Amino acid sequence: MLTTKPNKMKKTIKDYLLSFALCFAFLGVLACSSDDKDTVEKIIPEAAGLYPSYNTNPIAADNSGMTSSAVQLAAKIKLGWNIGNTLEATGGETAWGNPKVTKALIDAVKANGFNAIRIPCSWNQNLENASTAKIKTEWLNRVKEVVQYCVDNDMYVVVNIHWDGGWLENNITEAKKVENNAKQKAFWEQIATHLRGFDEHLLFASANEPAVEDAAQMAVLTSYHQTFIDAVRSTGGKNATRVLVVQGPTTDIEKTNKLMTTLPVDKASGRMMVEVHYYAPWNFAGLTKDESWGKMFYYWGSGFHSTTDTERNATWGEEADLEKNFKLMKTQFVDKGIPVLLGEFGAIRRTTLAGDALTLHLASRAYYLKTVVKTAKANGLLPFYWDEGSTENNGFGIFKRSDNTVFDTQALNALKEGMQ
Repeated sequence: MLTTKPNKMKKTIKDYLLSFALCFAFLGVLACSSDDKDTVEKIIPEAAGLYPSYNTNPIAADNSGMTSSAVQLAAKIKLGWNIGNTLEATGGETAWGNPKVTKALIDAVKANGFNAIRIPCSWNQNLENASTAKIKTEWLNRVKEVVQYCVDNDMYVVVNIHWDGGWLENNITEAKKVENNAKQKAFWEQIATHLRGFDEHLLFASANEPAVEDAAQMAVLTSYHQTFIDAVRSTGGKNATRVLVVQGPTTDIEKTNKLMTTLPVDKASGRMMVEVHYYAPWNFAGLTKDESWGKMFYYWGSGFHSTTDTERNATWGEEADLEKNFKLMKTQFVDKGIPVLLGEFGAIRRTTLAGDALTLHLASRAYYLKTVVKTAKANGLLPFYWDEGSTENNGFGIFKRSDNTVFDTQALNALKEGMQ
């Protein structure tokens, strides 16, 4: 999808020949003429992507149940939880070791203090026809079923396109721009149409962790987000005003602060959020072996450093850095009426430790989780804990999904204490 209209005066004969070729080769059902330059300009990206339009039954805007702006909706979202490594798992919902999501699981999550769910989703592996980017109806129905579990619990729910094989987030390049915008458009027209009946409890998110390193890539990512917004809005109904979430570059706070200087255009005013993630310092939150660039940290935060295992104390990324980073997002977005979703955060449990070392590590981890939530709340960020279902060493899991019970009470209590 083009974000700005091309300068018509710079079009050449070659450009028009290409336009005609694309129109007749890929969109035989559409009539193109050299006199209809606006039409030609608008359909080139779609034609080059080889995918038909899936916005086959747009309906009039429906504002019922959609009265909250992004800011008003953000005030209703308290503490969020990710159904990680499940609906985005390569090979199917249970391929990464988690059982299928049940209503009983969502009920348990709600009963334990969460009022929002993020559902990482794959779509590219669930195609009926890859050549037309048509998503299987049974997969759309399955995602809709899980969304319904959440909405039935009066929970807010975020549906995204997650890693999904990396087709989008590993290809934020000019070379892939047209092709990926075509797929982004095709996917979101289908997703948005299928889930159009849900009220403001449902939010859509454009991507997951799009890999962006510079301004040129950021411009491409902005085009992907623009295509997402335009595709969702085009389907009408409640999607005309649904709150939509766009991801910062690599969902990294410092990169987002530096590179996300403009946002895509949305004809629905005040209905956009920005998403970032937080696993800093990675040495503490996720590193599972010492690397040349740094060692694993077992202990984080004031009052939680070891006096005997000093080489495993955090040496950066503690409270002051956390406050600094979240303040950047408050100043850049929240203070300007654009809520920020902290779509993922967390820290692994290092249960191969023993004795006092394990006790101190788990206490410092609980303090980390509490402090992240508390600092997020103070700066207007909406925290969604990353739970990938693992109760083993180096796992993030809070809930034991085999029986929908709480596995990690210490971490759960820390998250809830951060909200107080």
